[in-house]
Amino acid sequence: MSTKKIKILFRHRSMEMGGVEKVMLSLLNNLNRDLFDLTVLLSIDQGELRNEIPTHVRKVVLANGKESFSENKYLQKTQLLFRRIKLEKLRRNPKLIDDNYLRDSYDIEIGMTYNDFEPVLNSTQKNSKKIGWFHSEIDHPKLQVLVPKILEHFPQFDHMVYCSEKIKEMMHEDYPNLHYPKESVIINAIPIEEIKEKATEKITDLPKCPLFVSVGRLHTRKGYHKLLEVHAQLLKDGFEHSILIIGDGEELPNLLAQQNSLRVEKTFTFAGNKMNPYAYIKNADFFIMPSESEAWPLVIAEALILQKPIIATNVGDVALMIEHKKTGYLIDYDFDEMYASMKEFLTNKSLISELKENLVGIEEKFDNQKIFNEVEKIILNLAKTT
Repeated sequence: MSTKKIKILFRHRSMEMGGVEKVMLSLLNNLNRDLFDLTVLLSIDQGELRNEIPTHVRKVVLANGKESFSENKYLQKTQLLFRRIKLEKLRRNPKLIDDNYLRDSYDIEIGMTYNDFEPVLNSTQKNSKKIGWFHSEIDHPKLQVLVPKILEHFPQFDHMVYCSEKIKEMMHEDYPNLHYPKESVIINAIPIEEIKEKATEKITDLPKCPLFVSVGRLHTRKGYHKLLEVHAQLLKDGFEHSILIIGDGEELPNLLAQQNSLRVEKTFTFAGNKMNPYAYIKNADFFIMPSESEAWPLVIAEALILQKPIIATNVGDVALMIEHKKTGYLIDYDFDEMYASMKEFLTNKSLISELKENLVGIEEKFDNQKIFNEVEKIILNLAKTT
């Protein structure tokens, strides 16, 4: 293996704006180019980050994304149907992917989330070593329908990487008899300089009153339904503020209906996805993460680096990232606690000053090179056995 590069294949669905996609991009940008030859296989060439894959990485796609679809809604439905048929055919016949799209062999194959486990494990490249990345709390209610398949997949990997200690502990507590592969806990790397540079972009359309910003996909577990209720009650009680949500997802219609019902269209805004969310975080007064569940949320690290006072639910490994009332404010996923913390941020100037003072220099706690070294070590050890 010392005379040639180790060939690594990342398999992933698409490149919508999200934490997993950012983690994969950080690996693609920072793994040693002298040691590794990298390829990304996307099922769909779709998402805001689809063009962010670095030029030294080979990109292979199975089907076009919605960005390439016709603007005619009837043609769109036809294109979507044909895409679905094509991807299902390829799923059932993985050799077609290896023979007609990849046309290459790989030493290592990586699935960046449980949705990628099946295509990695069904690969016809039986000599490659398989690495899975797991970011989810296994006991979350909405994950339960997928748990049997996840448990079936776990033992088939050569190595499993968890993005937080809590995620690993939860797996072993709930399924102690599962045959686990070799395991590591590797937190997500943070592109510190990129975040700080992008945060300098000027934003001119923000409201004048105190502003909370949040960044996340619009899923029920992100807690935006509860945040809407808290926001409306705070306004009713005379605490003026606005909330800006950056992100998109299938919950948007429900959230918009709730926004309309609560009559907060002017103060609770859904801004959609932004290629540069950092400037919004930097220019807001506060950051809030109201999630019902998370693992090691990358967005918390990003807000810390931008030295923004944070309210966050105490889920996953958030308590390892934030020290309560020192570098942020931890709450349970509860209406009353969310209300009280936001009220505190809006009224307690000394607390906010103390948080800001404690956040100076916090970026030093994030050691990216150590993270990349750990990933490279896993890959090198596996490659020796191919």
